[in-house]
Amino acid sequence: MVSAVFELEISTRVTASRAEVWAAVSTMQGVNAELMPFVRMTYPDRASRLSGADIKPGEILFRSWLLALGVVPFDLHTLVLAEVIDGEGFVEESSSWMQRRWRHERRIRGDVGGCVVTDHLVVEPRVRLAMPVVRAVVGRLFAHRHRRLRVLFGTA
Repeated sequence: MVSAVFELEISTRVTASRAEVWAAVSTMQGVNAELMPFVRMTYPDRASRLSGADIKPGEILFRSWLLALGVVPFDLHTLVLAEVIDGEGFVEESSSWMQRRWRHERRIRGDVGGCVVTDHLVVEPRVRLAMPVVRAVVGRLFAHRHRRLRVLFGTA
């Protein structure tokens, strides 16, 4: 039987500083720079930054349409940040029409000559039979995101 939950972890070393990387990845514009051209997330102007005093851990930050190829809606994501550590990372505990649970933890650790970005995901699809497809799509999407990080922030 296929498990109802799967986990994925991926890390990338980049040459940019932790502060430079955080300045980009803690914005929705930065999130979309990683996701495109495959997916784009909508967001209200008031939530363009994913850190700061206006973030209340555990409360819904906003609902976002996930748009395939940047234009075709395929899911409605309810974004909740459980924790934000400015300059270091976040823990997102969200859900969507397709995912009962979407936990995305991103950590940025300083390193000599750059930093390491690590994403750890725990995903529980609402439809158990969708697990093989969800696992493949999420794996490919995060591999793409980490390729984009290397392009945007350089590699050693």
